Amino acid sequence: MTENTNDTNSEEILNADGNEATTENVESIGAANAKAGEDFKAKYYYLAAEFENTRKRFEREKENLLKYGSEKILSNLINVVDNFDLTVAALKNDNDDKVQNIVKGIEMIRTQFLDVLKQNGLTQVESMGKVFDPNFHEAVAQAPAPGKEDQEVITEYQKGYVLNGRLLRAAKVVVANNA
Repeated sequence: MTENTNDTNSEEILNADGNEATTENVESIGAANAKAGEDFKAKYYYLAAEFENTRKRFEREKENLLKYGSEKILSNLINVVDNFDLTVAALKNDNDDKVQNIVKGIEMIRTQFLDVLKQNGLTQVESMGKVFDPNFHEAVAQAPAPGKEDQEVITEYQKGYVLNGRLLRAAKVVVANNA
């Protein structure tokens, strides 16, 4: 916008607020716009990085849900396997042929059941003859055991299970103590 004045009869450039635009004002406006552009760019990069981190976190959570989502039901099904083991142990020494056929049937069902659990990522913790590992074993007792190494597992009261590398239930064991 231009304005003629009586005194100078020259052209003045006015800025948006009606004040005269000077070189200093124009430079400060340019610097402010450059600063605003840098702020906008910094915010854009921050939001892009935040979005990427959120996407990665959701992907990890999705993988964990797929990997460990069945943890609760599998931990309950472990008790069913324990009952199969107890039933077989109770009936194994019976001399009746009919009972032995039932025991074989129960063992076949147990094996099939364990195969299905294994397909879903559940594996048994190997304990017998291994050195006690507090990450996988829970010692319920210690006992002298000649011929066994110190801290070797000599009896397993309850089997332990691991789900996709994560301990679901520790094995309850008796450990050799030859001290």
